[in-house]
Amino acid sequence: QVQLVESGGGLVQPGGSLRLSCAASGIIFRFYAMGWYRQAPGKQRELVAVITSSRRTNYEGSVKGRFTISRDNAKNTVYLQMNSLKAEDTAVYYCNADRLGWPAYWGQGTQVTVSS
Repeated sequence: QVQLVESGGGLVQPGGSLRLSCAASGIIFRFYAMGWYRQAPGKQRELVAVITSSRRTNYEGSVKGRFTISRDNAKNTVYLQMNSLKAEDTAVYYCNADRLGWPAYWGQGTQVTVSS
């Protein structure tokens, strides 16, 4: 059974930082590209950042320079370090595991709220 379990969300003031974690089980983690998506109320889910199995990274334009995605294959975990948070970063953040030719998997989501 595949599980992606996110943690680390919460309430933070503008300009603050959070680190999200996503622990994966039931997959050969090192073969998967891992991504973070977010969905704000009334909006479509969007890709925030992705890290491939070879550790190449890509970021959505508004988070470049503020967010950093990383992975620890020994712990089957992907991280999203979020700095200089803004109100518009408020959303539910989802972890995604993707591998060519295999089903994609999603976590249950973790809420990030940026507010003073």
